Amino acid sequence: MPVTPQVWRLIDTGPQDAFWNMAIDEALSTAIRRDGLPPALRFYGWKSPSLTIGCFQRTAGIDLDYCMKKGIPVVRRPTGGRAILHGRELTYSFSSRPEGHFSGGLYETYRKISRALVMALRSLGISAGMEEGRTGAYSRSPLCFQARSYGELSLGGRKIAGSAQRRWRDGFLQQGSIPYFIDMAEADMIFGRAAASDEGLSVFPELDDRGFKEAVSAAFEEVFRVELRPSGAEPLEEALAQELLLAKYLRPEWNLRR
Repeated sequence: MPVTPQVWRLIDTGPQDAFWNMAIDEALSTAIRRDGLPPALRFYGWKSPSLTIGCFQRTAGIDLDYCMKKGIPVVRRPTGGRAILHGRELTYSFSSRPEGHFSGGLYETYRKISRALVMALRSLGISAGMEEGRTGAYSRSPLCFQARSYGELSLGGRKIAGSAQRRWRDGFLQQGSIPYFIDMAEADMIFGRAAASDEGLSVFPELDDRGFKEAVSAAFEEVFRVELRPSGAEPLEEALAQELLLAKYLRPEWNLRR
């Protein structure tokens, strides 16, 4: 008899504000770990250009005053990594317990998720690859796309996706950003011209948002041999996200701590 594939959730929330995006990602991960809900792949976007900062990142080298003057929201992610100026892109998160496909630890998890993303890009004619080692290039930059490490996506030696992961004993959350367009002038103002040089920043204006989501979903199903079933966040996840929004992601004490 054929084996029924495991069902994971596919949640597409569309463009949201920066603070809610981080709150619902953490809420999904918490509910999966705490309440045993199925793993979730989430697609989302941004209502306006927004800056996210890694959970443990210092704000040195980031012009927060400029962001405030320009009305660019600044929010600290629940995951690590470096700063990302979000705009026209596909942003995803993935949450699961550390079992089955993800029982091998952080680097193995990165590798498997990156494999699915590489497969999706190649299905669209983009010859992406995966970093197999860590590089110290641009190591002092606060900007995510100028620091490459194991398991991340690259094309022609240039990083094409920003990703970061947060792990707990009972599960993990990975967040990632694949840009269609990066506003270089705005990046220069926020990070300084030395940090936001052309090198290391990628542009994929030819990617169709709907088609790319379909390609990523299909690749996840093939790599992990699961069924992704369209879903919304559960009421308990929505409620938890609202709690996190008020207690954490709207508070300067979390977002702007130095």
